[in-house]
Amino acid sequence: MSGGLVVVGVDGSASSLAAVEVAAREARLRGAGLRVVHAFFWPALHVPVGPSPFGPAEGGLQNMAERLLSEAVQRAKAAEPELDVTDVLVTGEPLTVLEAQSRAAELVVVGTRGMGGFVGLLVGSTAVHLAAHGQCPVLVVRKEPNPDGPIVLGVDGSPAGQRAIEFAFTEAELRGAPLLALHVWSTWTAALPPPPTPAAPYANEPEALREEEEQLLSQALAGHQEKHPDVPVERKVVRGGVRESLIEASRDARMLVVGARGRGGFTGLLLGSVSQAMLHHAYCPVAVVRAPHS
Repeated sequence: MSGGLVVVGVDGSASSLAAVEVAAREARLRGAGLRVVHAFFWPALHVPVGPSPFGPAEGGLQNMAERLLSEAVQRAKAAEPELDVTDVLVTGEPLTVLEAQSRAAELVVVGTRGMGGFVGLLVGSTAVHLAAHGQCPVLVVRKEPNPDGPIVLGVDGSPAGQRAIEFAFTEAELRGAPLLALHVWSTWTAALPPPPTPAAPYANEPEALREEEEQLLSQALAGHQEKHPDVPVERKVVRGGVRESLIEASRDARMLVVGARGRGGFTGLLLGSVSQAMLHHAYCPVAVVRAPHS
């Protein structure tokens, strides 16, 4: 055991039980313990949390919460029998509880939608909130990944993305998986060189822009490949739409890793539009990694 901790939030939904199995695997790969957390929200109305005197002894809201927590623990142990699994039933609102749990964890895992999700939503508020406010990387379990695919890393070259790059390299190394480092650019996002003359403000060679973006990707990955020499890395620079390119790359991926905010982020926003789009539309689990103190 490394002494680390992976936390998974459960609410009894099929989505959260799928997240339990993923979290158990993540904990085993890290040599960490798994903490299964259920936030028990006491009703504001005068509804008894214990069994009704007119109903069965196993009834009541608290007994129901304890049963779903027990089911989640059993699911985790069935997936990883040797894993050290603990469970916590916490009184409080789920978003607040899981954010607090993230302070002691190296990873928090949640499903896309819980029992309180609204029909038609692709991803629940808990996943979006944690991705924006969690104090550690947050893994949102979406569709079944390709078990033989790469870890796909979205690289934008921003300083805030360095933590996401290190997380992606670590994930690839833990799994013995290849890493696809994907940088997407357009003439709107490229760092344009100064124009040669005021009379020709757009006279930039197209290939010069591509070379700059390839250099940006190389600089962003510098040092990480040396730290993880056993990880095979494919670098890919694509001109096009960032969201569309990352979503397409996620089709055959084991995991998609993105930063919470990139170069195009607006000051004050904790979760950028690209990372939100991945939470809603990616074809594999999505890890959102915030920069320290962001």
